[in-house]
Amino acid sequence: MENFFNYFQIQNADILIRIIFAIILGSIIGLERELTNKSAGLRTQIMVCLGACIFTILSIHGFATAVTLYPLGDPSRVAAQIITGIGFIGAGTVLRQGLTVTGLTTASTLWIVAAIGMACGCGKISIAVVSTILSVAILVLIRIFERKLLPRNLKHMRTIKISFICKYEEYDEVYTKLTDIFPEIIDYKHRTIDEEGDTLKITAKLASNEKNPVMQIYRKLDEIKNLQSVSVKEIFD
Repeated sequence: MENFFNYFQIQNADILIRIIFAIILGSIIGLERELTNKSAGLRTQIMVCLGACIFTILSIHGFATAVTLYPLGDPSRVAAQIITGIGFIGAGTVLRQGLTVTGLTTASTLWIVAAIGMACGCGKISIAVVSTILSVAILVLIRIFERKLLPRNLKHMRTIKISFICKYEEYDEVYTKLTDIFPEIIDYKHRTIDEEGDTLKITAKLASNEKNPVMQIYRKLDEIKNLQSVSVKEIFD
């Protein structure tokens, strides 16, 4: 038993270091995605990075004897198939709504996280660390540049239609909160939908330059209580 532990500690110490770095570096990018509320968050990024690392280690060390028995064999095929597998996971994060496509950045982070995991698996820790730092810097700094420094008139403006139902006695409060939350409203209508006049349907249009305006508007509408049949959609002229 003692020989077993000595073998494990000495022979596999380098492999354990690679796995630990894969978890740490994957969690750094995953944390950025988690904080920005993306579909592939902390756990997904860690698992992708760890899986890519393990598959790469297996590709290097797991088939060492097979190469001697089958000289024409290519154990690197295991690592090569990681890219194909990541393609399937990345496709699950990409969503299309009308002409708007979201999730491409998250899909690309899965791709780079897999590459970082493979670098850890190969023992190229320095490459993995530098790649992680650059990836996080790109995700954070470019977002700041887009939101703060890029002029609004250079961004693609989208027209969003909001519709919902509320009670007549709550109309004043709803209208006040709606205009406070969405000062960019460009069109506004309301009408009664029952004979007693107790229920109103409100329709509003607003302009937005956000990349995923529909989901953000839904979240903001959560601040207004007692809304019914809420609908938010992008209008394509």
